[in-house]
Amino acid sequence: MTPETIATLGQLDGVEWFANVGIQDGSDTKIVLTSWKEALKSCNSLKWENLCLEAANQYRERLAERSMKRLRKWNDLVDEIKKVSIPFVQAKIATVVKEHNLPSTFEGTVQWDILHLCMECEYADVYPPGFYASQAYWYANGRFPCGWKGKFPEGKLIIY
Repeated sequence: MTPETIATLGQLDGVEWFANVGIQDGSDTKIVLTSWKEALKSCNSLKWENLCLEAANQYRERLAERSMKRLRKWNDLVDEIKKVSIPFVQAKIATVVKEHNLPSTFEGTVQWDILHLCMECEYADVYPPGFYASQAYWYANGRFPCGWKGKFPEGKLIIY
């Protein structure tokens, strides 16, 4: 793993995830949900899943345009990163999963976000981090990014 990836995970490890879920902040730039039930429904929606998949695909397309040689290492890097990211996410979400009896789909969503954040970090020298780095911002601020309202990129992020 690159020093950037290690540093990013270190920053995320140093904060309490989900500490601010549901708290309204008066901002009209995003939609803040008020329950885990709403958040799970949103993060499991086909629209959100497709947006997250498209973001990952777009990032890989940009990598392909800039360095096919590096992109060919993608799957090997994913395998390497997962050895760290899977237990990292499991540890970070364990308390909230237990407290709220959250389903495995929740873990899957968070695992996807953090894996792709790490991949953006790994390839930051080829193409700058984007969508998943912005997702990490919300985790670092105690929130759960879980949807989008409107046509991307216009519209509003949905968080809990």
